[in-house]
Amino acid sequence: MAFGGFDQSKNTHPVAEINMVPLIDVMLVLLIIFMITAPMMTHTVKIDLPKAGSQAQPEKTEHIALSIKLDEQLFWNETPVSRDELQQRLQQIAEQTPQPELHIRADQAAQYRLIAETLADAAKAGVTRIGFVSEPETAEKQ
Repeated sequence: MAFGGFDQSKNTHPVAEINMVPLIDVMLVLLIIFMITAPMMTHTVKIDLPKAGSQAQPEKTEHIALSIKLDEQLFWNETPVSRDELQQRLQQIAEQTPQPELHIRADQAAQYRLIAETLADAAKAGVTRIGFVSEPETAEKQ
């Protein structure tokens, strides 16, 4: 026993030794658990992954800047357009191959209704490549 025997008349100071029996028991239990679970880890799940190709990237397609101002004016590459004219132009770019990217720049205070209507018009026309352009916030606070 690590703390001495039953005889109290001998040495009464405690013995500072680590009892190794519980540590060995824990180690053996972990060894058995790992021996049982290790074969289960080798099973794989069959899935069909897409094949990667090493083809050259196509040239960058053109992009169209669609700006929405605070006063509900629409600009197609800095040219003012009406909503009907916008719908016609969206139809034209939807039919092109490859389809140009539509970059939407909306004024920060523009009404969301106009932005949502413009997105709906683009989706209805069949435009699939749409992105939003924003200005990064500046850290200049004086």
